[in-house]
Amino acid sequence: MGKISTYYEKQKAVKQLQDELQKMEEDKELKKELDFKEELNQLMEKYGKSGKDMLEVLATLDSSVKNKLEQGGGSSSANDGRKKRPLKTYRNPHTGEVVQTRGGNHKTLNAWRKQYGKEEVARWQES
Repeated sequence: MGKISTYYEKQKAVKQLQDELQKMEEDKELKKELDFKEELNQLMEKYGKSGKDMLEVLATLDSSVKNKLEQGGGSSSANDGRKKRPLKTYRNPHTGEVVQTRGGNHKTLNAWRKQYGKEEVARWQES
């Protein structure tokens, strides 16, 4: 009986999604956005331009678009809205070696922690 109940649950979920989709398709704002997207795609195709080309054009018109492009391309998965970690500098007093890192999982730092201890290496942080 497990399969039949799963079937009916999926069927109910599909029906619910169809109802939600139908309501969305009746939304005037959504229709406007879809029309705009379609017209923009046709315009890009007419002039042989890509989405990246469009972003470059928009960047000349709006500085906020330019800033996003400079930060790594807006849709990049690396740019998920978080700020960069601060750069930290560690100087080993025994060897004079300097390590700069934004994260704590640095190969040299880990070796120092293993050799001298975590608390000792934390005291070597300059900035």
